Amino acid sequence: MKKLLLWIVVIGLVVLLAALAYAFIPTRTRVLAEGPAADAALIERGRYLADAGDCTACHTRPGGKPFAGGLPVASPLGNIYSTNITPDKETGIGAYSLDDFDRALRHGIAADGRTLYPAMPYPSYARVSDDDVRALHAYFLHGDIAPVHEANRATDITWPLSMRWPLAIWRKTFAPDADAVAFDPNRYSDPQLARGAYLVQGLGHCGSCHTPRGFTLQEKALDESGAAYLSGGQVIDGWNAVNLRGNDADGLGRWSTQDIVDTLRTARNAHSAVVGTPMADVVTHSTQKLTDQDLQAIAVYLKQLPASGHDPSRYTASDATARKLQAGVNDSRGAELFVDNCAACHRTDANGYTNVFPSIAGNPTVLADDPTSVIRLLLDGSSLPSTTQRPSNLGMPGFAERLSDKEIAQLATFIRQDFGNQAGAVTPEQAAKVRRHLQDEAKAAKDAHDPTTARDGEDAG
Repeated sequence: MKKLLLWIVVIGLVVLLAALAYAFIPTRTRVLAEGPAADAALIERGRYLADAGDCTACHTRPGGKPFAGGLPVASPLGNIYSTNITPDKETGIGAYSLDDFDRALRHGIAADGRTLYPAMPYPSYARVSDDDVRALHAYFLHGDIAPVHEANRATDITWPLSMRWPLAIWRKTFAPDADAVAFDPNRYSDPQLARGAYLVQGLGHCGSCHTPRGFTLQEKALDESGAAYLSGGQVIDGWNAVNLRGNDADGLGRWSTQDIVDTLRTARNAHSAVVGTPMADVVTHSTQKLTDQDLQAIAVYLKQLPASGHDPSRYTASDATARKLQAGVNDSRGAELFVDNCAACHRTDANGYTNVFPSIAGNPTVLADDPTSVIRLLLDGSSLPSTTQRPSNLGMPGFAERLSDKEIAQLATFIRQDFGNQAGAVTPEQAAKVRRHLQDEAKAAKDAHDPTTARDGEDAG
């Protein structure tokens, strides 16, 4: 027995030493050659690319100065805070060379050699071209971003989980080398499709939210070569990221390219709308600022993705439920709740009003395998972001104060299983879980406004 224990200890030490060696061996990357001087055209191009990458959404906290960081990003281990990427030379990235900038952006390695948390989507940014990295560097260091002297905040992750060296193992295992995945437009049948693929896979980093994650939180696929790519399923800040593949019910199979363009430009289309803060921020800070050509390219790329093999929901147009409700037949508690709370805006046929209130019938959010977003909408409501072309921030009220968990489940089940919708039932336990999450969110928001909780600390990546 003693010999067995000794062997276990020896093997454990060997494994630990091997892991440490793997983690601490420096990662060598190709030094990116300097390009043209940072003239006005290059800086303006960098600004556009920063919009396409939605940099401000993570690196600008509510009430904070642009790109000064400090936004909490929830992770299973605790909050990670975005970093200051203003050109301040002490607390920001003002002293970053082009190579420093490239290693952080595409390789996940900070200027001091530490691995960044993958809350920074460097597995996606690995596909960004050399020229676009140069333009981004020019914009962040020589554009009109004001330097902000603001120290980065430490994570809320407790020791030993806060140790950085295991992150290097994750990065070396799951993050692709930029040269190995350099974007090749010749893989695609035409330039428009290639441009859409480049934006979605790279700067748009759509897979960071819309691709399911593995056990160690790596994205299961980074492009369309993996069947899981953009098939949805992650819950981001309490909202379910929907399937962006060609499934007819919970995906974009019944959407036109124009539906996708309208949604990215205005946060709504004729029959659907963006729900939840994460995607609303994407539209507000990023996609509404893209050119029509780039939005069309993104839509064309998404529309060519086949349906996901995991296809749990169905939709078949039917007016059976509408005819019953219009005849005054409310034959379930869910039907009663729908008439009392939903029909005024979404109509008794659940088709809503064009470009105003989205349709419930055939809605991908309603039909998602994970009902989290539907439950959250019913409990807490939501509002559309105000965009340049659609400034009205139309909203939906929440019913948390007047509906119990059982009633929320009954109402959610009704809208997921009537009007031609065919999706799984919702349980009171699922409703209770989302309600608790909302209560935790409210407490965290209150604590965040308490200045005594703020701490300066290490670069959180």
